[in-house]
Amino acid sequence: MRLIAALLLMLPTAMAGTPSQAEAVRTAFEKSAEAFQIRMKLAQTDAEREKLLKDRPDPLLAARRMWSVIGGSLDQEWTLEPAGWFLRVVGPLTEEGPEGQALPAMRDEAAKIREAVARHHVASKSLPSVCLGLVACGGMDELELLRRIAARNPDKEVAGVAALGVAMLAKAAADDPRIMRERLSMLRKAIIDAADVTIDGVSVAEMAEEELYIIMNLSKGATAPELDGVDSGGRPVKLSQHAGKVRLLIFWESTGAETDGLLEWVATLRRDERFEGKDFEVIGVHTGPNAGLRKLQSSGQVDWPNFSDPDGKLAKAYRVGMRPTAYVLGPDRKIHYIGATGTFAELTAAAILSDQ
Repeated sequence: MRLIAALLLMLPTAMAGTPSQAEAVRTAFEKSAEAFQIRMKLAQTDAEREKLLKDRPDPLLAARRMWSVIGGSLDQEWTLEPAGWFLRVVGPLTEEGPEGQALPAMRDEAAKIREAVARHHVASKSLPSVCLGLVACGGMDELELLRRIAARNPDKEVAGVAALGVAMLAKAAADDPRIMRERLSMLRKAIIDAADVTIDGVSVAEMAEEELYIIMNLSKGATAPELDGVDSGGRPVKLSQHAGKVRLLIFWESTGAETDGLLEWVATLRRDERFEGKDFEVIGVHTGPNAGLRKLQSSGQVDWPNFSDPDGKLAKAYRVGMRPTAYVLGPDRKIHYIGATGTFAELTAAAILSDQ
């Protein structure tokens, strides 16, 4: 009995996570991801790339491993750096909900991190990683927490990184003049107070420059950049070939978890009386191996024009991270909507057409 009692007393210590364990999880995943990227670049054919994609490192598995290390110790400051990494990993990911809907991956765990930061760490000097993790998650709760950190953290550099996060997350409401003023003010604060801070090898100054590019070129009301590329057969295509039409520009990949739902939505949309026969076109920018796109085209599931963008160069011009992402462009190529595919993109396109 004494031995059992002693073992039980030892369990919390044995199971507690440590900074070295968190670093081991991060390093293992990042090394495997780097090796995967090298193998993808060396692959000679689409078939080789498709095979590699089936065995690519699983970010959700890595996030779960990280959570097992930090989840019980979020009141401790050492967890902030790995918690930020965790948020940046899970931010773009989704999981299937109880009714088959796509939900943010590990959303309950992400909420616990927000709660711990708000309760214990708002004044911490170790928050830069978390600030960018909150940006990756991209919700209103994250935006409000970043505003709180920017206003209350006594360290100028941390407050500056949080200000950058506010400017990045507030872009969803960029057509509101008040929000635009806030974004510009926050970018100024970030550049003045935290320009030299680096996170994952990228400086705040570089990230702020990217946000200024987005404000100037990719905000609602701006003229969308031209796209000049090729289709899956290598034939030259341009976005301007569809000038005069309302364009629903979709950045997507055929290996994504939401592909079936996306294709069903596009097919239904194109048959809708609001769009069929009108000056309207769905245009895809497909990232990933050409073989996946060609397969969908040959089966008739994709019968709308697509750019082939296996290296993501065209997506970079539009600063697309998460896929699918939709842009709704007017006949003059002005941006009217940026965000998720679905109802809001659809309503925006229909409203433009009805006003013509």
